[in-house]
Amino acid sequence: MDACTAVGREIDKVLSKFTSYSEHASSTIASLRNNIESLQSEIDQVGSGDITETQAVILSQAIGRVKEAVTRLSTEHRDLHSSVSKVGKAIDKNFTADFGCISNDSVFSGEKQQLVNEVICQHFFREGLLDIAEEFISETGLELQEESREPFFELNRILTALKARDLGPALQWAEENREKLRSQNSSLEFKLHRLAYINLIKEGPLSVPQAIEYARIHFTPFVYQHEKVIQSLMGCLLYVKGGLENSPYADLLSPHQWSEICDVFTRDACALLGLSVDSSLAVCVNAGCTALPVLLNIKQVMQQRAVHNMWNTKEELPIEIDLGPSSRYHSIFACPILRQQSTESNPPMRLICGHVISRDALNKLTTSAKLKCPYCPVEQNPANALEIFF
Repeated sequence: MDACTAVGREIDKVLSKFTSYSEHASSTIASLRNNIESLQSEIDQVGSGDITETQAVILSQAIGRVKEAVTRLSTEHRDLHSSVSKVGKAIDKNFTADFGCISNDSVFSGEKQQLVNEVICQHFFREGLLDIAEEFISETGLELQEESREPFFELNRILTALKARDLGPALQWAEENREKLRSQNSSLEFKLHRLAYINLIKEGPLSVPQAIEYARIHFTPFVYQHEKVIQSLMGCLLYVKGGLENSPYADLLSPHQWSEICDVFTRDACALLGLSVDSSLAVCVNAGCTALPVLLNIKQVMQQRAVHNMWNTKEELPIEIDLGPSSRYHSIFACPILRQQSTESNPPMRLICGHVISRDALNKLTTSAKLKCPYCPVEQNPANALEIFF
């Protein structure tokens, strides 16, 4: 990020100089042009075809000023080249072109290449790039079942309608999946009806009876969960005649309502369909871009100090990657007893009481074929512990 900021500063300097040069050149040329046109008008007024000595002197001075201005503008233009070259130098300084030193192509070889292709294809489907996804499937020979594509088609169809401010497809989908949405405490259907109600009252006083009837039909099932919100929605009817934009309910007209409903639908629909809210490819690219500068610095320090075997653990990064509170992942279990990370030979084990420790800790705590949980007083048979797979 710091590298991008440094390059951005150089680009801003160049753009500022170009803008200043353009304004200066335009004003200089306009001034010279007006001067020449004025001089030509005076010569035309003489009408004899000959010019006086005074006019000849003035004309000579005008030509001199034009030559001087052209020379000065040319010099200033040449100075811009040095500013542009500084941008290239800033890019070379802040960005390293050799990323191969921290890559491991074998990680994505064999069967894993198929998984990578599936992630890329799902990203195209998720973004609504259906033509590109189909072409990608054709070129890679990827075998993707129709039932795995359908959720993305439906998701994109409804999101496209919502972005066009059409609530119909989303309301139909929410009603068809009402029980499933309720089981995950989703408020999607109510928020869709709320937005449809707001659209009615925005049409003016003549639509108030229709809005009341809509609320009576569609808000009734949600009275207990959203009582205060419904009271507020009904209270705004008092201000429809005078205009909601000048009332305490002006926030109901905010265009932010539509972007919010798109986010709510994406989150709840993805949870219902068993999909991640964010594209797996987008998350990986974001993590890679965040980690890349630090990894390059680590590699450079290792090369300078001639310590090439410090980082040789496969499929593990030597740094923490912070992608924000919404993207927190930890695929490695750390035993709370031995303070060691689990491995294939020392996996996490779930005790019958629900607490999890490593297999090594389990063996060390076992005495006389009995185990007392280190977190609760439950005694148990260590053979009943189950291996956990994250």
